[in-house]
Amino acid sequence: MTMTKEQKTGSPRTYKVKKGAFEFHRNIGIMAHIDAGKTTVTERILFLAKKIHTTGEVHDGDTTMDYLEEERKRGITIQSAATSCEWNGHAINIIDTPGHVDFTAEVERSLRVLDGACAVFDAVAGVEAQSETVWRQADRYGVPRLCFINKMDRVGADFWTCVDQIKTRLDARPVPIQIPIGAEKDFRGVIDLVRMKVYEFPDEAEGQYYLESDVPADLLDDAKLHRHNMLEAAAEHDEKLLDLFVEDADCPEDLVIKALRAGALKMELTPVLCGSALKHKGVRFMLDAVVDYLPSPLDLPEVEGMVPRTDRKTTRKRVDTDPVCLMAFKTIAEPTGDLTFVRVYSGVLSKSTGLLNTRTGKMERIGRIVKMHANKREPLDELRAGDIGAILGLKNTYTGDTLCDEENPIALNKIQFPEAVISMSLEPKKSSDRDKVSEVIQRLMREDPTFRAQTNEQTGELVISGMGELHLEIKVNMIQNDYKCEVTTGKPKVAYKQRLRKSLETEARFIRQSGGRGKFAVIWVRFEPVATPDGDLEFVDGIKGGSVPREFIPEVEKGLRDGYASGGQTGFPFVNVRATLFDGKYHEVDSDGLSFQLAGALAFRQAAENNITLLEPIMKVEVRAPEEFIGGVVGDLNSRRGEVSEIDSIGNLRVVRAYVPIAEMFAYSSSLRGATQGRGSYAMELHEYRDVPRNIADTVLNVTT
Repeated sequence: MTMTKEQKTGSPRTYKVKKGAFEFHRNIGIMAHIDAGKTTVTERILFLAKKIHTTGEVHDGDTTMDYLEEERKRGITIQSAATSCEWNGHAINIIDTPGHVDFTAEVERSLRVLDGACAVFDAVAGVEAQSETVWRQADRYGVPRLCFINKMDRVGADFWTCVDQIKTRLDARPVPIQIPIGAEKDFRGVIDLVRMKVYEFPDEAEGQYYLESDVPADLLDDAKLHRHNMLEAAAEHDEKLLDLFVEDADCPEDLVIKALRAGALKMELTPVLCGSALKHKGVRFMLDAVVDYLPSPLDLPEVEGMVPRTDRKTTRKRVDTDPVCLMAFKTIAEPTGDLTFVRVYSGVLSKSTGLLNTRTGKMERIGRIVKMHANKREPLDELRAGDIGAILGLKNTYTGDTLCDEENPIALNKIQFPEAVISMSLEPKKSSDRDKVSEVIQRLMREDPTFRAQTNEQTGELVISGMGELHLEIKVNMIQNDYKCEVTTGKPKVAYKQRLRKSLETEARFIRQSGGRGKFAVIWVRFEPVATPDGDLEFVDGIKGGSVPREFIPEVEKGLRDGYASGGQTGFPFVNVRATLFDGKYHEVDSDGLSFQLAGALAFRQAAENNITLLEPIMKVEVRAPEEFIGGVVGDLNSRRGEVSEIDSIGNLRVVRAYVPIAEMFAYSSSLRGATQGRGSYAMELHEYRDVPRNIADTVLNVTT
């Protein structure tokens, strides 16, 4: 086995990226279930690319990307962090995303602006619950990806089981371009099926070099079989390669890479690699695959959007020469002004220019521009098409806003965030801190669109809402530790919703006549519980013959929406209501816009009286535990109103998948620890909202009213 000089140094080629050469740009995200090794993979990437000189470890709390105090204390990623590096002449922007379901919004907004992604899987655990969630998010935004099966050196690692789960559970087409040599403690390297070479990773090398050799005779038949399968998948995307494959001729390396790249960009196949990031094994080949198989901005279609305040579509080419267009996808609120992360889609963003915010219709002045490396900042004069960076000091630009050239406006599609599922009351310990707490909460809401806060009009208490218990716990810790505001909190509560139970028609009369000009509005509205876009109120104008003058119809809609938003007697948000205004009466003197607005609000109150069905969040729960505890786990889930949908095996563990109301899942972690002697784990995510059983709904409504 030989070792070349270049292999000893292990350094990437050092030629610089050409300015404006968009084909040499990659914008990627690292995504996975919690503890699959995303942050460790990112740390090794930065080390290999010589962006950092030593690697930190998640368990030691000293990684580059997990820089928040809460992240280092808990050993998990809480917020996405951006960095960049160069590899083989390519500029690579990287976003390391969280793996816990409570912080799925960080993945959502990152994938919205990224061109490609590396999905990291634990070779022992396989495809886990959050792996499915982030994969679906990537599907939704059309993000091509590759897979890195990590932790091949752990006890129980199984490459082929993981590949099979990617196929069956994610409905993907994984195509291994590497296969492992050995597993668990015997994992020592990979066979590259594209080049038909063996790459081995000596432990003492720590990623600095690898050993290259030809495939040995005892592994050759297996390698040829899997190469044949890889070529069969690749040949579907290149006619020249297909001809060579059919004729059983030699297939050149560059042609194979070209075909695999074409399939990956169309998301019709997903290249799969493997290694152990903690031991510096295989990450450099994942970086090579990023360059070879994931898209540059030029590989993607033109950016689509709408001309603001019209129904007309418009596009932008992803080049410097088109008018500037960018999206704000993340905000960090700071005392000196917001730090706003942006993705530039077209044009050149320069300092001291003015751009139109299409949401507000106002101009924003671009001050300082920086390139982010976790929490460190590098000043820049400009960001070009395809770049990801940050702007300091924007006044009214929030997550999902589009900034663009005023003369050539375009509004990009907004980012859709999931609904909050739990809430709790929060109160400052000192009344003098009330204004400060309010200011801090406003800041946290700007940073995190899934964190909500509102004052309960009936009780006057402040209620915060989020994606789970951990989510709210961390926000409360930030309020107390980072902002030095002592607060008290109530117990977590379910974020219920409500819908109308049945269709009905109602007459709303708002008439006030007591001398002089009075108020007069009469309307008939038909209410129906139907699935509406985004679950919002759908208003239908069914007026014929002028029974309600045209100028008053928008006022009726406004009143209906006010009633809808109020939450009625319970205060829970309404969903999925269609309101059709089909008749009415007016008075030539006494009728005005306010009369019809108040009549609209009255109509909704009448429709909701004794006509609501409560809805609760149902969570998709995945529990992993040893075989001997599985009966107790299933029995416990059934006692929590759970519906067990599947029981599977992964290694020596059993996996239970079930649908359980979140109301029954509070403090489940301690219950599971007791039932499995600390050997069980679980993950959950929002699946849907369902009707609450009548007896439980009556109890909830009695408490709230």
